[in-house]
Amino acid sequence: MQYSFDGKDFMFVNPLLAGKYPPAGGIGPGNSWLNYGADKLWLAPQGSKNDEQWAGPPDGILDGGPYKMETLSTGNKEAAIRLTSSEDTIHGVTLSRIITLYKGTTHVSFQATMKNTDKKPRRWGIWSHTQLDGGRTDGKGYNTDMYAWCPVNRLSHFPKGYNVMFGDKNNPTFRPDTTCGLMSVQYLYKVGKIGMDSPDGWIATVDGTNGKVFVQLFTFEQGKEYPDGASVEFWMNGVGKYYALNQEKVMPDDPVNNPYVFESEMVSPFATLLPGESYTWGYEWYASNIGGNYKITNCTPVGITADSVKAKADGDNLKITGRFGVFAPGTLILRFHDPAGNILKEEKVSGKVSPLKPVIMEMTMKLPAAASSVTLSFSDAGGNEIGILANAIII
Repeated sequence: MQYSFDGKDFMFVNPLLAGKYPPAGGIGPGNSWLNYGADKLWLAPQGSKNDEQWAGPPDGILDGGPYKMETLSTGNKEAAIRLTSSEDTIHGVTLSRIITLYKGTTHVSFQATMKNTDKKPRRWGIWSHTQLDGGRTDGKGYNTDMYAWCPVNRLSHFPKGYNVMFGDKNNPTFRPDTTCGLMSVQYLYKVGKIGMDSPDGWIATVDGTNGKVFVQLFTFEQGKEYPDGASVEFWMNGVGKYYALNQEKVMPDDPVNNPYVFESEMVSPFATLLPGESYTWGYEWYASNIGGNYKITNCTPVGITADSVKAKADGDNLKITGRFGVFAPGTLILRFHDPAGNILKEEKVSGKVSPLKPVIMEMTMKLPAAASSVTLSFSDAGGNEIGILANAIII
């Protein structure tokens, strides 16, 4: 399908298949994968060694088969549907997910459920496999201004904080930034894949040509085992070689048969299910505008941060700067705190904020006596305080 924000279509849609029904069985000629693009729900780990690995794609049930759709809600504040697959007798599960849209925000929530429909225990992770469009909006090649940012686990079980799963070990697409603890993923149309045991629960993908940001949030469950040891994976379509399914594959410089696809993937922990048992895993999508090709340093359910709040005292005055994006229309409240955390003063930041425009702070104001820190809180259009967007120590 598609997730659009202010004229930006984030998802890749395969033009060769758009608007066409899959054949009966959900698999293409010669056992080929009919990759329609966009967002999919798969099983992890992937492989073909035994029945504890998902051998797709192709998969005529979970990927290419029909899903039953039910309308759950069409209220004034939200709308929700549930999609349910047919029973997969090979892998012993049925997959479903509830997708909820929230009025007046860019928020979409997902509740993905895996049910064991087999007669024996099954152990899988749920794989949210999202294909983003890596092409330029003007149609002239791939978008080198497309970046993803994701926190690296400082206590990672991977020696470098990430694991190269496919492709060149030194692929310049993947560059950890040790100064800020983030993985930088730039779309260079070079084939490859990495896995990360990222614990912070967010991924932000920026189209630097227009500043539009696609955000994925999840909950990392410390101490649980993850497929491939990774909570986040990135796959890049592109030229080059990689080894999979007992053979070396050479990817051509051909955007028709090797399209510009940037995959940003989240994976749940393993769930061991007895017959009839179910496991549900949730994740969220948001979008905003950061105003250009900026590094995203933090994401919360309130918004994104590119340049964190800086509060610098100059005599009796305080200069406050920062760059942010929000996920819903509303207002910002600036609060000054003493060393014990008590609120000394608060005031609304002038003007309404919106996901359609970056929030750029450049303020100078009188410094309240005894103030040691500031917080920037967000309230929605109805005046309900949602949470803290950012905070800083006064220096």
